[in-house]
Amino acid sequence: MKVTLLAHTPEPEKTAASAAKLCYSSSGIDDIRNGLTDEKTAGFIDMLVSIGHESVMEHVSFTFGIEGISRACSHQLVRHRIASYSQKSQRYVSENSFGFITPPEIQKNPEAKTEFDRIMNEITESYQKIADILVQSHKERLMAEGTDEKSALSKANKLANEDARFVLPNACETKIIVTMNVRSLFNFFRHRCCRRAQWEIQAVANEMLRICLEKAPHIFRYAGPSCVATGRCPEGKMSCGKMTEVKEYFRNLTGDRNNA
Repeated sequence: MKVTLLAHTPEPEKTAASAAKLCYSSSGIDDIRNGLTDEKTAGFIDMLVSIGHESVMEHVSFTFGIEGISRACSHQLVRHRIASYSQKSQRYVSENSFGFITPPEIQKNPEAKTEFDRIMNEITESYQKIADILVQSHKERLMAEGTDEKSALSKANKLANEDARFVLPNACETKIIVTMNVRSLFNFFRHRCCRRAQWEIQAVANEMLRICLEKAPHIFRYAGPSCVATGRCPEGKMSCGKMTEVKEYFRNLTGDRNNA
């Protein structure tokens, strides 16, 4: 799994502080940043996040490139609706010899790993066989309808991909670009950094948070799972029961944080 920060709002903390200052000041837009030194910006942001004034955080966004994750993981990711996504298409990109993600529990169990690899190889062969059959079928039909051979082959490959992909597993590796504003990231981290989140998306969320903390440490001072962000666990009887351990982990994610 690899998470890369592709872009973010320039001067994210000063941008959020400017938006907040506008709410409480008579300053015009041209003057809104006057006096916002790094020190004052940090203090202003610390105050805003401590009182939960999150609306101004929507003016700041981060764009991540995520690769080496499964379709099972990306299906969870796109459930976070206030975001923008662009994902590798299984319709336009052939999945011949597709990569796949092996869960750690399967990886460390020889018997399970053998069976997992067997079925992945079987699916790979089936996908390729189905795609080849469909390519030939579509190509012949298109050429019979008057399409030249080169164009017919190109169209046939796309048509074959869109149907052959139905045999592909949740383990199939994918790539996705994600853009979220900070308020959405707060929500994402509360749910997906939690120890009860599925292992793969939890790893993605933790890495995204680590990167965000490097770029905007004051904004993300209280970010993380609910036990870190709010000081309490909302899971009730389903809690992991390891709040102290979790807080320690996030305290050390990029160095000491006052919120943990």
